[in-house]
Amino acid sequence: MSGKITLIIDGQEIEAEIGQTILDAADAAGVYIPRLCAMKGLSPHGSCRVCTVHVNGRPQAACTQPVAPGMSIENETPELKAHRVSVIDMLFVEGNHYCMFCEKSGNCELQAVAYRLGILAPQHDYMFPCRGVDASHPEVFIDGNRCILCGRCVRASQELDNKNVFQFVGRGIHKRLTFNAPNNLSQTDLAGIDKAVDSCPVGAILRKGTAFSVPIGQRLYDNEPIGSEIESGRRTNDRQV
Repeated sequence: MSGKITLIIDGQEIEAEIGQTILDAADAAGVYIPRLCAMKGLSPHGSCRVCTVHVNGRPQAACTQPVAPGMSIENETPELKAHRVSVIDMLFVEGNHYCMFCEKSGNCELQAVAYRLGILAPQHDYMFPCRGVDASHPEVFIDGNRCILCGRCVRASQELDNKNVFQFVGRGIHKRLTFNAPNNLSQTDLAGIDKAVDSCPVGAILRKGTAFSVPIGQRLYDNEPIGSEIESGRRTNDRQV
């Protein structure tokens, strides 16, 4: 089914295509909705809930909810900002994120969303989990301390690389990222050129030999906040998600 419909986002009437999600329609209209688990080219997942909006007064994940005629969507409200701040806070304290030492600083979507929301320090207590680092692969290393369980690498490996390198095991606070090998990452069929490596929004999956290749001050979010390319109508690689 194809066709055009109109809906309202924060009092602004926008045009959307039947079949689009709220997130897709908002992006096309130049309205930025924060997100972490969503990425262009991957199936919607709805796991991070950072993109939660109010649709006719009810909370919905913008990355999974299809548009419909008569929708009135709220994206910028104090309640939604408080929700997003709390979610981002919890992602920081549930891992071990040291932005000042991280190679992904300036290119990290978690860090960039935090800055956009005005977060300078988490409000929750740090959990300081004990997580491992796997540097066995010749091209890629994984730092579990930075993983936010967004699932982008899992979907990218399956849907873009036609592999099944990554998967989740465990539930609740015991949930973690693992891979299809008995011992370490070097035993998988992961390649350095795989889309799964590029899909990570934080510094959990990185190519070896590329750290700080782009100087601080010239990185993706050093000079403009995340979402600026959407609001200005620019299109940049997989950041249009």
